Amino acid sequence: MMLKVRNLIKDYKTGFFRKKVRVLHDVSFSVNEGEIYGFVGPNGAGKTTTFKAVLGFCSITGGSIEIMGKPLGDAELRRHIGYLPENPYFYDYLTGEELLRYMGGLHGISGGQLQKRVEGLLEKVGMSKDRRVQLRNYSKGMLQRIGLAQALINDGDFLILDEPMSGLDPIGQREINDLILEQKREGKTILLSSHILYNVEALCDRVGVIIKGRVVKEGELGELLKEIQTDYELLLDGVDESIRERLDGLDITLENKAGMVALRFNEDIKPAVLQRVMELKADIVSLQPRRKSLEELFVEETMKS
Repeated sequence: MMLKVRNLIKDYKTGFFRKKVRVLHDVSFSVNEGEIYGFVGPNGAGKTTTFKAVLGFCSITGGSIEIMGKPLGDAELRRHIGYLPENPYFYDYLTGEELLRYMGGLHGISGGQLQKRVEGLLEKVGMSKDRRVQLRNYSKGMLQRIGLAQALINDGDFLILDEPMSGLDPIGQREINDLILEQKREGKTILLSSHILYNVEALCDRVGVIIKGRVVKEGELGELLKEIQTDYELLLDGVDESIRERLDGLDITLENKAGMVALRFNEDIKPAVLQRVMELKADIVSLQPRRKSLEELFVEETMKS
């Protein structure tokens, strides 16, 4: 077990009267060695606060955190962790190369080993040609790339990536996805959050959904998606949109698709829809379940809350 979080509670005091506000409510989840774990939730759900607690950047009000079987606060653990914050901010007048050398030095890397590491990471994140450009002249996407490189500089066993695809174009997202998968193949364990849910779906072995400071779902992605009600698409030929009136009373969505009519509905009314369509003697081209997605799970759980 790489990470075990149990009954984590975090309170902040705000305002003139220092009123206590609870932002994490008994948060529990675990990350196995060698897996990619996605931690998803809406803005303000508590993802970044959880990451900061795991990293020891903020005190916790209650609960426990263990990394590699050791309690939070063990200084040796820091050598094994790489971290990309949600909004990376670095000293503006450093170049990308200088930043990586500085971060490597903080981890005790020097000489030829540091040179080789910097060269390799600049190449991996696509920043070799901008290595001597000052960070104040980097775009958001460039800062994200160099931020990921600094998270990898110590070759840590455990990577915590907060919104690693933020600010990247589709090509950049693909490249970072490939790099994250490469880290997994090398045996690294990765905990990441992202609002780009199709990337989470493509990358992650297991997922935790946090809403309003509470983990409402956790488990293997395939098992979680089985809990979502299946929608179907029925494609009909030889009919037009007037068929809507003859399907009155059924909760369906209707649209034109490639010269045909597509009906969408959930599995609860599938028998009724098929019976009505057969009575109308419509030509059925296809009937297929629509692919379930993490986005649907995310929206469903958010709406419940």
